Formats: sequence, C-alpha cells, structure tokens
Amino acid sequence: MTPTTPVAPTGSERFADAVRQAVTEGLLGEQQPVAGFIDTDGVRGSVAALRAAFPALPGTLHTFAAKAASLVPVLRLLADCGMGCEVASPGELRLALDAGFAPADIVLDSPAKTREEIRLALALGVAVNADSFDELRRIDALRTPDSVSVLGLRVNPQVGSGSIGAMSTATATSKFGVALHDAGAREAVVRAFTGRPWLTRLHAHVGSQGCPLELIARGVAETYQLAEEINASLRTQQITSIDIGGGLPVNFADDTVRPSYAAYVAALREAAPGLFDGRYSLVTEFGRSLLAKNGFIGALVEYTKDAGGRRIALTHAGAQTATRTVFMPDAWPLRVGAFDSQGRPGTGPLLVQDIAGPCCFAGDVVAHGRELPELREGDFVVLYDTGAYYFSTPWAYNSLPRPAVYGFARAADGEGVRFAPVRDAQSLDSIAAESGLAHADALTRLTSGASGI
Repeated sequence: MTPTTPVAPTGSERFADAVRQAVTEGLLGEQQPVAGFIDTDGVRGSVAALRAAFPALPGTLHTFAAKAASLVPVLRLLADCGMGCEVASPGELRLALDAGFAPADIVLDSPAKTREEIRLALALGVAVNADSFDELRRIDALRTPDSVSVLGLRVNPQVGSGSIGAMSTATATSKFGVALHDAGAREAVVRAFTGRPWLTRLHAHVGSQGCPLELIARGVAETYQLAEEINASLRTQQITSIDIGGGLPVNFADDTVRPSYAAYVAALREAAPGLFDGRYSLVTEFGRSLLAKNGFIGALVEYTKDAGGRRIALTHAGAQTATRTVFMPDAWPLRVGAFDSQGRPGTGPLLVQDIAGPCCFAGDVVAHGRELPELREGDFVVLYDTGAYYFSTPWAYNSLPRPAVYGFARAADGEGVRFAPVRDAQSLDSIAAESGLAHADALTRLTSGASGI
C-alpha cells in the first residue's frame, strides 16, 4: 500500500477541539456566554509564512498593526516571534512598550499626532512616519540632533479604491499622506527631503480588505519610483528604507488562506523589480492577514424563536464584537459554525436561520438566512475568521461587557487543547467605573455660576 501524506486539518476542524474543550472547562457557557479565542500555533505559522515570502534583505522589519489585536499577550507573542509593531495612538504605543517591543522596532503612524506624541516618540527612539508637511514642520521644531528615531514621510499614491471605500487609503481624496498627484505635490515632496537630511524613509499604504493585489502593488511601485527620483535629485541615497504598509486582504469565504504572502511578493516583484535589489530596507505593517484566520468567537444560544417563517437564534455575539459585519454584512460576511450543548459540531437537520446578537436594535444580526444544523437553547455558535479586529476591540453598546479572550494550543502529545487567559471578561464594576461612577453626583451639584471641577 502506498503511504499517504497526512492532511493538515482546516481552521474549522482545528477549532472544533478547542470549542469542545472550552465548553467542558466552562470557558463558554451560562457563566460566560461569549468569548474570543486565539490559536497561538496558527499565529506562529502565519508569521513564518510572512518571513518565508519576503527576501531576507538587510534591515527589513515586519511590524504588526497593533489595531488589529490590541491585546498585550497577543502583542507579546508576536514580539516573541521577532515582529516589530506599528502603532497609531498613545494607547497603542503604551501597549507595544508593555508587550516588550524595543522602541527601535516600533513605527508610529497617525494622521493627527499631537506634539506630545511626537516628542515622546522621538525621546524613545520610535520611528515616525509624518503624515503631512505640517507634521514635518512640527518634527523640525521638536527633533534634537541626538535623536535616533528613523523618520519618514507618508505619501498617497492616489492609485484608486478597492471594493470597500472605507478601507481604501490611496483614493484621490484620502485623509492619509501627501496626495502625490495633486498639483505641485511631487515637487514639494522632493523639496521636503532636500532640506532634511535626517528624513530617510518613504511610506505608503494603499488599503486593506477589498483591495486587489495589483492595486496595492501599483501603489508600492509608485512609492518606489518616487524614492528613486528623490535620491537621484539629491545625488545620494538619502532614502534608505521604504515602508510599504500592510493591507493583505483576507478570504472570509472558506478556510483557504488567500491571497498568500508569496502571491503578494510576486505581485510586488512584477510591479517594482528594483524594490528587492538590496538598496532599500523594507518595513511592512500587516495586521488582519496575520490574525484573522487564527481566531474565533464562541457564543451561547440563549433563545430561539420563529418570525415570519424564519428561525432566529439569539446569541451573545452581536454588534458589540462583530461591529463591521453587522453594519456592512456584504463587505464583512462571517462564516458560522453550529455546535451542540456539549461543544460538539452540530449534526441536527439543516435549517435556514438568522444568527442575531444581544444588542437592542433590530439590525444586530451577524448572519442572515444561513443553512445550519438546527440550533436550540443551550447550543453554541462559532464565528470564524475573527482573530483580528473583532473581540479584541469590542464596541461598548448597551454597556455590554468586553468578553474574555483565551489563547489555545494543542497539547504536546497531540491530545486535547490547553488554554491560557489573554483578557478577563469585563466586570459590572468596571463598566460602572468607566461610566463615571466616581462622579455620580457631579451634575446634580452643578449650579449656575459654580465650578464643577
């Protein structure tokens, strides 16, 4: 008999064991009706695929976009994998530092940096990508000669939009970067580098979900050509690194990882062959593509009901954890798995059902008209591909608590799953504190002419 090569389980199959074990251990159930889960082995595998796809150029830095999973243990896992971190706010910078990223491996991007943010980044040695000429002038005033921060300028190559306008950052009127094709802008960029020998990086980010590889690659190619033009004008290689952003879209239709990092690099090679000849160090800022398929949300089915001939399963995973899906279901569809009360894959008769959430508005539905094994009270649903942006950054609608998050890995002997806490479920005391409990009487004591502070 010819031996066969073992087939690696798909994400859905891989997660089935974790769902069953989470229910057994009480991580999902009556006391904790919704939780997020991160597959740590999967995360390490995604980082390895990223590194394998890109050439080993000197100085290349792969950073993780903190906004995709702003959880310190997740960030620390990525730091342990050798990643850097891209941040876009004071909070994200704090989380990156707490997670253990070296300041030199952190890149600060934001279109609205305050002077204090810039001052702190420069003091720490964090790289900064200025988003505008006005921000460059602020850096002029705040930078000291002994600063070790790598400093760059973000440009908008204006190559157009993908299928989701809100995720496309290289449109003609995008709020990000210097609009490269506006009258006089290209010349102004060259002048900005001419007067600032410490300005050594060029940055662009075309977009993410909904953006085809060809569009992203075209924006990177335009940025590369601009770097070549600036260096030629200055007769020296002042620009030594190019930050090409992130933005690899994720396939939400099935378990397949597509497009791959290898396919992205192939598109870059075709659009800008010189990008990989070793003259420029590269920075990447991937987020969703590293985490999305390595996480899921599990939620208890609290009730089921019928309305207008449609079965509705009311669960605890709605707009508070899947905000984009609820408000833009066509752009952000999620696959749903049905599990029984023991956390085992559902085997009942197939039935067309809506999967609704707990939020008090009619549109709080994460999946419409899905054919799934019939769900009953006490069963569970799983929302796949939610490892990025979903449970890590929940919406506080209805004062619903932030769900607990757990990391998991298969046991060393291959039998069973081990869990580790990432974030505790939010308590009602914490909700009250965040809602101003310490100042409960402040407004009732406020009278005309009196100071309330």
